[in-house]
Amino acid sequence: MRTEAPHTTEADAAPGLSRPALLVLCACVLLAQGMVAAVNLLIPQLAASALHPSPGGLLWTVDAYVVVFAALLIPAGALGDRYGRKGALLAGLGLFTAGAALSALAPGPAVLIAGRGLSGAGAALVMPATMSVLVRLTPPERRAQALATWTLSAGLGGLAGNVFGGLAGEFLTWRALFWGVVPLGALLALAVALAVPRTPSRADAAVDPLGALALAGALFAVVHGIIEGPSYGWSSLRVLGSFGAGAVLLAAFTAYALRAARPLLDPRVFASRGLRAGTLGIGAAFFGLFSLFFVNAQYLQYAKGFSPALAGLAIVPLTVGMAVVPRLGARLAQRTGPRLPVGAGLFLIAAGLLLVSTADGGTPYAVYGCHLLVLSVGTGLCAPSLTLTVVSQLPPHQAGLGSGLNTAAREIGAALGVAVVGTVLASRFHGNPADPGQAAAFTDAMGVALRTVACVLLVAAAAVVRGFRGSGPGRTGAAARGEGAS
Repeated sequence: MRTEAPHTTEADAAPGLSRPALLVLCACVLLAQGMVAAVNLLIPQLAASALHPSPGGLLWTVDAYVVVFAALLIPAGALGDRYGRKGALLAGLGLFTAGAALSALAPGPAVLIAGRGLSGAGAALVMPATMSVLVRLTPPERRAQALATWTLSAGLGGLAGNVFGGLAGEFLTWRALFWGVVPLGALLALAVALAVPRTPSRADAAVDPLGALALAGALFAVVHGIIEGPSYGWSSLRVLGSFGAGAVLLAAFTAYALRAARPLLDPRVFASRGLRAGTLGIGAAFFGLFSLFFVNAQYLQYAKGFSPALAGLAIVPLTVGMAVVPRLGARLAQRTGPRLPVGAGLFLIAAGLLLVSTADGGTPYAVYGCHLLVLSVGTGLCAPSLTLTVVSQLPPHQAGLGSGLNTAAREIGAALGVAVVGTVLASRFHGNPADPGQAAAFTDAMGVALRTVACVLLVAAAAVVRGFRGSGPGRTGAAARGEGAS
């Protein structure tokens, strides 16, 4: 068995993480996640804008950010490991800001989608860099708490995105939202430069352009097939070709990575049952969560008649559980192991989706808010255990890869959730949802779409719970301290 050369730990080589630095890192996470949710509130305005996007164009406006984000996370994490996490974070904020400016200037759907993709590339550099710095500079005994804070910031990003997206849709325009990101990104870059310490880079970190290209292409091809299926037909050459290309590229990546001396991601890491269960669980949770984000704003505006600003504020119950429950989930995992909080959390997310699928124009908002709360509690319960499981399954010097893999699972789940729920919705509803006479047909189609997502989520949850067999109390915490890391 090959033994790695000894290396200096970054916890010894760099100063500890100060509170201002932690706040800046969390603000970066909040911004990156917020721009996923904000555009959902602007879908009605974009649909009626002079850009005249098609239903597929609207889906790509949301998913271009998430797909590029997810596809580049693992190579972005490796780049941060090799060339420096602080530099990766600053470069990511620059790309993110440039993409927002391009989106604001977009004369047509294609440029808007390109701007969203550029921002997604920036977010791919931001997210693993923030988690990597946090993990490397936080003492082991405080690491679980720090990761819970990081997870909370990601969840609050969804709230912030909904609120500010709604305010922009109500009082400004969709272009104003993107323009507002430009000075905010510049301000965060300045704060990072002043507050976040540098961590030593690793010259031996694998940066694999060929592997990154194959992995990104596989994800893009699969999502392209899901989104274009209703437009071209599921048996069309274009759609089948997309799925086939995704399968071929994924197989090619696996074969190449197994033979390469320094692959981007060695598939053998998934021999760990805990890593498989953790990544699938994170992907499943965000598959459900972002499928709801995609239809929530449309339901509240089209079926309930809410203004964009009110629709943005109406998402607040979804964040209550994310803010309050993670500590309970972490304590429960310490006592019983991760299997119970993860299984219960994923089940509650699926249950929340099934409850929301029963909503129609006559459903009181108080009832709808309780449905959101169920889903929120599920997310808060399982997220800390899943995040810590994935991060702890890799050795500490691969913090960038671990954080990239963790966030990639989140964003791949989010991209597929948006693609699946949007595809089922488009295949079941062909009218104009802004027409009051079409509201009932819209909510019926939304219900079918959410029930489809919930069924897929329940199957994934069963596989995740099975993967956590034998994970008793203390196992995750031990791994987080580096015990058993290899």
